[in-house]
Amino acid sequence: MARAFLVVMDSVGIGGAPDASSYFNKDLPDLGANTLAHIAQACAEGRAEEGRSGPLRLPTLDALGLGAAVRLASSQPVPGLDAAPQGLWGAASEVSAGKDTPSGHWELAGLPVPWDWTYFPDQGDAFDAALVAHVAQAAGTEGILGNCHASGTTIIGELGAEHMRSGLPICYTSADSVFQIAAHEESFGLDRLLALCSDVAPYLHAMKVGRVIARPFVGSPEEGFTRTTNRRDYAIIPPAPILTDWVQQSGGRVHGIGKIGDIFSMQGIDTLKKGADAELMGHLAEAVRSAEDGSLTFANFVEFDSLYGHRRDISGYARALEWFDGEIARVIKGLRPGDLMVLTADHGNDPSWPGTDHTREQVPVLIAGAGAGSIGSVRFADVAASVAAHLGVAAQGPGRSFL
Repeated sequence: MARAFLVVMDSVGIGGAPDASSYFNKDLPDLGANTLAHIAQACAEGRAEEGRSGPLRLPTLDALGLGAAVRLASSQPVPGLDAAPQGLWGAASEVSAGKDTPSGHWELAGLPVPWDWTYFPDQGDAFDAALVAHVAQAAGTEGILGNCHASGTTIIGELGAEHMRSGLPICYTSADSVFQIAAHEESFGLDRLLALCSDVAPYLHAMKVGRVIARPFVGSPEEGFTRTTNRRDYAIIPPAPILTDWVQQSGGRVHGIGKIGDIFSMQGIDTLKKGADAELMGHLAEAVRSAEDGSLTFANFVEFDSLYGHRRDISGYARALEWFDGEIARVIKGLRPGDLMVLTADHGNDPSWPGTDHTREQVPVLIAGAGAGSIGSVRFADVAASVAAHLGVAAQGPGRSFL
């Protein structure tokens, strides 16, 4: 019986989103952003030499059709990625308004976002007095710190000492529809931070803010602060059945790996494994070894985005891609006859682009276990319909199978 593995390489965009001119970083449009092509270009020109060297080497992904997908999406050459595809490949565009994690994942799971997300202003106070009062009351404090757009690593460096002294939570946002709360795991307490985020999430969700994110950190003013892997996202529950529900309703098991449980608020998910990307790769390999017939394993590898894209670290992003390519090769070798693995992404995050936010891009669709050839240009929702078709599950969204 068939099994399916849907793997999201978070932020690995391939350029060319038709509506990219309507999305911005630092008041400049995303038109021309291309995460993969610009990283490959930097590597070829010797501008990504920290911890690695030379042209970008992704033999596994390129053999599945990655270079071809970039050229399809943007007509842009990709130095070093020119293999003749041996897998089924294409490029996908998003119809939901946004370039964030929930929008991309919901649509990959078959449900375009049916509303406009709420975003916070990037000038002056990000949050109004009513929201600040609500969060402070839930935290049991006299106020909050931050109240602005910020990089998470930067703001804990700037406000971490004051947070430890005052006990006030650090609250900030980004270009995404998010409300983030950073707090020290020891002086504020990890359990207290998670409870705070859980308590304020319904208020934010009613405002159509997509996620409340707990951002715990450790360290001291003297030695510096570091975020931990105990992050947790409190996301709006999808308002209609998604791929995970379709599989469960048909009697199949659904296994989440990484952020998937947080993104979908565990809707339609039976088991969840979390950790850093290296740990997640081990969990994915174990799922390939042991997942049940008829099951879906849905994985997200976030560190491309969180560690390198937002920080505009081209060398780090290239290292992560090359590490992933080598590891996923071993995982793919473990697939059984009848298995399907789809490798894709949820948005872009071009580390060569101005600003620190996501970029509106098309994403690759690379498929192992379904022969070879081009599926052309498809929609995010078509991924869900195709996985459902492979599993013999009835699809309920607007997507159409490309298998």
